[in-house]
Amino acid sequence: MKPWLLDILACPIDKHFPLDLYIFSYETNEEEFKKILNFFEKRDIDLIKKEKIIEIHEEKGKIYIRDDIVIEKSLLDTYINLIISSIKEVNYIHDKSSLKLSKQCFNIIKHNIKDKITNFSNNLEFEQIENILPELYFLNKIKIETEVETGLLFCSECMRWYPIIETIPQMLPDEYRDEKAEIKFLKTNKDLLDNAFFKQNLKPFNV
Repeated sequence: MKPWLLDILACPIDKHFPLDLYIFSYETNEEEFKKILNFFEKRDIDLIKKEKIIEIHEEKGKIYIRDDIVIEKSLLDTYINLIISSIKEVNYIHDKSSLKLSKQCFNIIKHNIKDKITNFSNNLEFEQIENILPELYFLNKIKIETEVETGLLFCSECMRWYPIIETIPQMLPDEYRDEKAEIKFLKTNKDLLDNAFFKQNLKPFNV
């Protein structure tokens, strides 16, 4: 599961959004996170443009932008608002994995990138867009190109949790869920979650 999915996934039972994402492990290794961090720190605008993750077009005197997060080309103000919304979703990500650099990446998004893009949004000037290209590139890389291997999605409204197994979110109705297998999944990963998590009225199963 790519972290970007959290931007669009809602609870299948009560349609609550957003969900919380608890990450237990990644398919992406530490070295890949290191590469993304190093690239971000270099702030090489020319290389970022060459990759064409962020595409900028001018049509009839208006500027449109799209990327792998905001897939549909949008006017600058609309695009930036959607990016800020995507950044806010990172607050619902709880990285319980053993990787240090993944946590560092999410902290950069929550603080440095959030502040810089918010400041840009308060004074929208297309001529200054290059100043935030490294931030936009970094956000796209983390949200789209990293992969969660195991974890769970949690709905704070109905208290249902859904396992992520081998990168796939298992978001089935209660009647189709395997109680034995899912309780085993919870027990296997119990040490990665706080005791307070299990004191909730978890549905459909708890340990």
